[in-house]
Amino acid sequence: MSPKLCRGVRGATTIENDTPAEILAATKELLQLILEANRIDPGDVASAIFTTTPDIVSEYPALAARQLGWVDTALLCGHEMTVPHGLKKCIRVLLHWNTSRNARDIRHIYIKGAVNLRPDLTDLQEI
Repeated sequence: MSPKLCRGVRGATTIENDTPAEILAATKELLQLILEANRIDPGDVASAIFTTTPDIVSEYPALAARQLGWVDTALLCGHEMTVPHGLKKCIRVLLHWNTSRNARDIRHIYIKGAVNLRPDLTDLQEI
């Protein structure tokens, strides 16, 4: 078995309205899809960085991870850069995962309005 290394797992989703309920539901859905697609044990997640576009301010997306039981995982939230042509109402996550998997075998998950951000890195057809 290969030694465990820290690998990055990316994902993004969008919401329709900036409400705590939508932010938490969308973030939970995204995290669950990432865990499922990569067969990640949440105990192997070292940390997670969540970002939102500046038009999302009503709740921290990291709260969704806490509600899923990630109480011992280091979590951080921040805002994305304001880019004129950037996607609106977008929640992004970068998980730092301790795994023996190769980087090329990691599935990055982009859903809803975020599907076109990195079509080269994701394929939801097998989930």
